[in-house]
Amino acid sequence: MNKKINKLLLPKDWESVLDQASFLSSIDAPIKFIKKEIEKNKIICPPYNEIFNAFKYCSFSSTKVVIFGQDPYFQKDIANGLAFSARKNQPIPSSLKNIYKEIRNDVGESQNKDGCLKNWAKQGVLLLNSSLTVELSKPGSHSSIGWQFFIENVLEVLKKKRNLVFILWGNHAHKYSKFIDHKNNLVLLSAHPSPLSAHKGFFGSKHFSKCNNYLKSNNMNKIIW
Repeated sequence: MNKKINKLLLPKDWESVLDQASFLSSIDAPIKFIKKEIEKNKIICPPYNEIFNAFKYCSFSSTKVVIFGQDPYFQKDIANGLAFSARKNQPIPSSLKNIYKEIRNDVGESQNKDGCLKNWAKQGVLLLNSSLTVELSKPGSHSSIGWQFFIENVLEVLKKKRNLVFILWGNHAHKYSKFIDHKNNLVLLSAHPSPLSAHKGFFGSKHFSKCNNYLKSNNMNKIIW
């Protein structure tokens, strides 16, 4: 089953590197669950063909920054498969407003004019949620369907690379810190940018300048936030 699923969803470079490590089967359980939910007419966020957009717009070879969130946005027609990103025709979500505020205070005004973060992904930022899907209006509803094993496998294959920047926002993201090679990469942790917790350490964390300074010190182009 997984070969058919992967051809539909996963870009070839990510499929290849995961397959080499015998990790492809870890997407089977969550995808089977999601397909059954769709058959029950449940609405999944993001839409089925956008679940792996983080990998579509940021190839394995180009990945140099990984930003971790929690769930996709659970409101209708907001999530587009990239953590913290929203569709262009939708209002900017409150967490992303706080991200833009921190960018402005850290490195200057964001170049983004809307809530879509595809231009970050295309620069090598893997925008990853700890769960890649959620049921409409039910936050956390897919936190135990098996996504954690796929995410752990993604972090494992990323150990093939060096000098990455991992940015972990919130407790759900922090749980993945133990799967990251801290010795050969920069790992930044803070509170989640949501209005409930942004004042508990997200604001003032300066993750965007710290990220770019690290990239520059390792002869990589900085991210245009």
